[in-house]
Amino acid sequence: MRLVVLGTLASDPYAGMAWMHMEIGAGLARLGHEAYYSETTSSWPYDPVPYHKVWRSDYAAPYLARVAESFGLGERWAYRRSYLDKEWLGPVRDPQRLLKEADAVLNVAGSTRLAEEGLDVGRLVYFGTDPVYHELALSAGDEATASLLAEHDEFVTYGENIGTPGSPVPPLPGLRAHTRQPVLVDLWRDGAPARAEYTTVANWKQEGREVELDGETYFWSKDVEFMKFLDVPRRAGRAVELATNLVDPATIRYGEGEPVRALGLPPATRALLEQNGWRLVEARDFTTDPWPYRDYVRASRGEFSVARDLHARLRSGWFSERSACYLAAGRPVIAQDTGFGETLPTGEGLLAFTTPDEAVAALEEVESDYERHARAAAEIADEYFRAETVLARLLEDLGL
Repeated sequence: MRLVVLGTLASDPYAGMAWMHMEIGAGLARLGHEAYYSETTSSWPYDPVPYHKVWRSDYAAPYLARVAESFGLGERWAYRRSYLDKEWLGPVRDPQRLLKEADAVLNVAGSTRLAEEGLDVGRLVYFGTDPVYHELALSAGDEATASLLAEHDEFVTYGENIGTPGSPVPPLPGLRAHTRQPVLVDLWRDGAPARAEYTTVANWKQEGREVELDGETYFWSKDVEFMKFLDVPRRAGRAVELATNLVDPATIRYGEGEPVRALGLPPATRALLEQNGWRLVEARDFTTDPWPYRDYVRASRGEFSVARDLHARLRSGWFSERSACYLAAGRPVIAQDTGFGETLPTGEGLLAFTTPDEAVAALEEVESDYERHARAAAEIADEYFRAETVLARLLEDLGL
């Protein structure tokens, strides 16, 4: 089949986004399909060199070309700079026809407004990689969300408990399938970790996107959750390294376009984290390219991380793409519980926690028999996240 992954890889040129999109596209290609990556947006792309959004494509397009080539899609990508002159860049000859005639177009996170871009598309699938926000915005009557979702023919979600008794989050109308992160397991598999630290990668604070359900507010930004587990590394006697945006909010520069809303760590917060056993590093040092990012994950002893408040309290069942990649590398994952234990095995290789005491106990449990937990992590990735298996099932669920 001819399938298109539609996303924001070049507009948001960080390694996690590159892996998220390319593991879908390259995974589909491994199944024998004619898979493409396409991007079209009226929003100015982000340039990590000056640290702000810009109105030109001289970083975004070459970056996309390099990433696509490294994942075997070097001749199958298209980038439309709608914010400038609506010109299509890339090797695909007729990208507009491709969108219209493809067997399916997977709109990752619903991030692209094709009607706004003036583009026709055939079968458009909302590929919900970060659920809950749109579900609750729609149920609250938000017109912009309703307009976005109305463009789609079908919906799939990473929120594996949504639409089940396990979560109160209402499913999007037309929800066709639950799925999870497809991982190119062989690209992550490695030997023993090179470092003693558990690590994670995350934005510290992102403004906005709070949502309400039944009169209660649920938060998007992860700083809220990190602070709940502030003393876990100190109590466990195990350093945890957080790679994040360390730039102080007051020093973030603004470009020709929209202001950057991902805020760095204030000095007082940074000092508090370090006093409690957190090691802090600047994420930009290795997250502007997918391969140094992979090296960082593979060098780690494991992952210790929190989830967004809206996933944890609403039990969406969502699981992180990044965490799935740690598992693929054979690195144990200790993650804040979002209800993912309803569909994934926990206790060996993957441990869930809801309280600081449980988090401390999980770290101690992994260290009590690290090799057993490392083997279990790899086995979970093989069985539950292998791209070829996940995507074949998704296509079957979509009737493709």
